[in-house]
Amino acid sequence: MTEPVVSDERITCLVVDDEPQLRDALRRVLELSGYDVLVAASGVEALQVLEGTQVPLVISDIRMPEMDGFTLLRRIREKWPEVAVVMVTAVTEVDVAVACLKLGALDYILKPFQVEEVEARAEQALDKRRLLRENKRYQAHLADLVDQQARRIEELFLEGVQTLVEALEAKDAYTRGHSSRVAIYSGAIARTLGMNETEVRLVELGSELHDVGKIGVREAILQKPGKLEPHEYEHLMEHTVIGARILDPLLKNAPEVISVVRSHHERLDGSGLPDGLSGDALPMHTRIVTVADSFDAMTSARPYRPAMDASEAIAELHRCTGSQFDPDAVMAFLRTYPDEQKLPITTPRTVHRTLPEGVATGVWSISSD
Repeated sequence: MTEPVVSDERITCLVVDDEPQLRDALRRVLELSGYDVLVAASGVEALQVLEGTQVPLVISDIRMPEMDGFTLLRRIREKWPEVAVVMVTAVTEVDVAVACLKLGALDYILKPFQVEEVEARAEQALDKRRLLRENKRYQAHLADLVDQQARRIEELFLEGVQTLVEALEAKDAYTRGHSSRVAIYSGAIARTLGMNETEVRLVELGSELHDVGKIGVREAILQKPGKLEPHEYEHLMEHTVIGARILDPLLKNAPEVISVVRSHHERLDGSGLPDGLSGDALPMHTRIVTVADSFDAMTSARPYRPAMDASEAIAELHRCTGSQFDPDAVMAFLRTYPDEQKLPITTPRTVHRTLPEGVATGVWSISSD
């Protein structure tokens, strides 16, 4: 006979069999081996026991009325997948036992059984259960490590891109700090419109990155002191597509950010670039950034024109509302910044923005809020 189960906590085993003699025989063997034993005379009764008691091990006959062992096994696997199940079957039913293994039983006992066999099969099933649980925990831990590593790679990528944007803007005194100011304006507008903090952060990140595609625009065009020729303007506008292409590989879980980068030069009436989107095809995130980007551009000096004062820029927002700008985004901007004397804002300190946690792991979407 094998050694009894030794543990600080006695392991509970549920024996399921419609034959009282066999049920009692299994109970006595298992109790002598150190188990706490519960019994059930049917599969239905067994399920009732499992509903109210934590049972790591079930030993069940296959041939039972009302609910056979196959059905009981399926129900246990569906509802309590970590319970170890050992099936009891006749010698002539080995193929049936094998079928039970395929359904998720961890072992089987042949009738008529030996005491040592019952003890050994029970311990082996519990060992398998322990290994399966450890493997499951390991896999979960490994998945967490992979997620953490992917998150860190993503953060480093975004830091690098934002540093690139800062370097691009720093080369030009006229655009220095532009993206950081647009991020501040956009985040404030988004809050005024009632967006939740996750969406606000996406708007701010998109704003911070919206001009990254200018890395692919010829420097002579970026720094041209006069008005651009049509073909030069067309080349400049390619920065929206270039920027989206740069960001897409690591921001697939954040289409809102990609939309801001690609579509911040679209217009509500469909006459913008690069895709001629209009109306509802333009997400609100993008409409917000379009207003913020345009206001900051108008109130910043350029080589070919002086900066507008705030009142002139606001008048332009009003004039183009409904054609270029979304009316709600414009009104939210005006409610957010009611005092023209405090506009434009000063350039804020550099903030390296990251994706919100839920977005980074792919579990958040607009529809989930």
